[in-house]
Amino acid sequence: MTDLKDLSNLIAKQGKNPLILSSLNFQSQEDAALERKLRELKSKQELRKDWILFLVRDIVVFSAAVVFILGVSGYSLFTSIHR
Repeated sequence: MTDLKDLSNLIAKQGKNPLILSSLNFQSQEDAALERKLRELKSKQELRKDWILFLVRDIVVFSAAVVFILGVSGYSLFTSIHR
């Protein structure tokens, strides 16, 4: 950000017709590269979070439900045989 100049001094030196500059985003290439890397890291983090949620929600919960159903049906079958 060393390329920025003091706008108040620049406008004051223009006399009767002050120079009006629109505020532009002067990003250096280093800032742009860092911002791109930050976006890539955020997208990787989101992808990792999505995979963890998939594993927990779909695989662990489904497996627990199947084991529970098999356990209940096995217990029911065992109690009905031994009566």
